[in-house]
Amino acid sequence: MLVRQEYFFNMRPTDTLNTKDPLMTTRALKIIGAPVETGAGRRGCQMGPDALRTAGLQPMLEGMGYTVEDAGNIAQGEVVPLDDPFEVRNLAETVAWTKALEAVAFDALEEGVFPIFAGGDHSLSLGTMAGASRYAALKGQPFFLLWLDAHPDFHRLNTTDSGNLHGTPVAYVTGQESFEGFFPPPANPVQLENICMMGIRSVDGAEHRSLIDQGVEVNDMRRLDEVGVVQPLQQFLKRVADENGFLHISLDVDFLEPSIAPAVGTTVPGGATFREAHLILEIVHESGLARSLDIVELNPFLDHGGMTATLMVDLCASLMGKTVMDRPTRSF
Repeated sequence: MLVRQEYFFNMRPTDTLNTKDPLMTTRALKIIGAPVETGAGRRGCQMGPDALRTAGLQPMLEGMGYTVEDAGNIAQGEVVPLDDPFEVRNLAETVAWTKALEAVAFDALEEGVFPIFAGGDHSLSLGTMAGASRYAALKGQPFFLLWLDAHPDFHRLNTTDSGNLHGTPVAYVTGQESFEGFFPPPANPVQLENICMMGIRSVDGAEHRSLIDQGVEVNDMRRLDEVGVVQPLQQFLKRVADENGFLHISLDVDFLEPSIAPAVGTTVPGGATFREAHLILEIVHESGLARSLDIVELNPFLDHGGMTATLMVDLCASLMGKTVMDRPTRSF
């Protein structure tokens, strides 16, 4: 116990870390399928929510003592035609998804549950983060974002070369230019200093300039190789705790090393290892700060025997409290 207390923040004993955690009080989770693939360049992400279900997401969580509601897959909503001067892909369709997911995210949090948004490409976070940040503002809490991804997704509509809107969520929710007149303005734009990115290793030139100019905390894989995942994560979580913040986690499959998580259309070599990923989510659980989760970019069409879907379910288990000692022997 003394070793574990020193390991996490040197703040307080582990057995009191979760006293503010809604998971430790309500134990109520809601799985919300978001079969979004309008933001990606490859087909298949719309099958992601059902792949997570097939991999046992709900029974795993129920086996840990949670009450779990599977709300099914949400619908896209009305698509209103838009003139698109930027020539991005599926702008009107992605706007429709964003509006629908913003409302669903806000309503789920109003119910007092922990929402797990099962995607779906990363453009779903345009809506989930906007809805969660609106809820945080209602409760008088600053909104914090832990972004676990190979990419910063900090493109504006007028800077993306690919035209894929899964590369824009962080720019959108922080109130960057070019989204106005197309996407609904975020009710509570996320403060740039409240974002912690981990695992970044593929950044376009325009994104790189914007991130440097605006001072976003980017822990790329070079930094994680040098200092490990614990130090930057602890520093970030301490800020969230000190400010009584609302913490949203957005977990992209491509955060991980492709050899253990091949089911993603944007694989980038050199990602987080199995243990690094689990350690991050175990530490977040111990902090008692997590309030909502995105699981994104799972493309089962690219998977090998369901290994990526199974790993993502297992990582969700770590966020919800499963530890190394709890894990049975299993081959991935």
